[in-house]
Amino acid sequence: MANLKEIRIRISSVESTKQITSAMKLVAASKLKRAQDAITTMRPYAEKLGEILQDISSGNSNEDNVYGVQREEEKVLLVPISSNRGLCGAFNANVIKKCNVLLANDYKNQNARGDVHFFTVGKKVSEHFTKHGATVIASHDDIWDNLAWENVIPIAEDLLKLFRDGDYDRIELVYNEFVNAATQKLNAEQFLPVVENSVEGESNKDYIMEPSSEVIIGELIPKTLKTQFYKALLDSLASEHGARMTAMHQATDNADALVKDLKLTYNKARQTAITNEIIEIVSGADAM
Repeated sequence: MANLKEIRIRISSVESTKQITSAMKLVAASKLKRAQDAITTMRPYAEKLGEILQDISSGNSNEDNVYGVQREEEKVLLVPISSNRGLCGAFNANVIKKCNVLLANDYKNQNARGDVHFFTVGKKVSEHFTKHGATVIASHDDIWDNLAWENVIPIAEDLLKLFRDGDYDRIELVYNEFVNAATQKLNAEQFLPVVENSVEGESNKDYIMEPSSEVIIGELIPKTLKTQFYKALLDSLASEHGARMTAMHQATDNADALVKDLKLTYNKARQTAITNEIIEIVSGADAM
């Protein structure tokens, strides 16, 4: 059994850690509220735009819509979205694991040829895939310093250009979708080419387009795709704060339990020391 001084030092250390995790939990909760408000406000608009985008893509030829061209999936671009910091449970690890599953299953042949590349958002995925020898064509880790629409547009335009120019035949987003503070849903979502509406009867909506379908395709579809990408980033940000708040809450609870166990051990050790001293005194008195 450790001596009393060692136990006291450890109790002090755990209590200091508990104060840090408790403070981080409060900070994450504060940031989560703002991020949650942003994604809940954005989501209905983005989802409706997505439905319209699918309908328009279903009703127009591939020649008109350069973002709906279905090509043989020879070259694939994965866009994993993570955080810049850790201490958020399995939030970042889940994104990396999902990418590895896609490489092993969905894009096994392309990966064997070296035709699966990465366009990373977040230091955790950037560092991981760079370290493991993957081809990372671009990293946008600084977007989390100021996640705003005007800062997201250039990144989304880069993705649109890569598909439009034929550099990649499929672009897929891998991110955590925000469900609630304690739950995140891991998504692997096709970004390009645009997914056509597959619900029977829904793809035959008769849209009246003004000024023309060409203008709609040329302006609305790119804007809608940028909105979808922005929504994925907002989802990931809210999920990160939710995951960190949950992780710090669990860490604080674990610290509480550990302090209780250490105090119990300390009291037992202290009682044992007192008992031993009493026995020594009594034994000395008897000997005299």
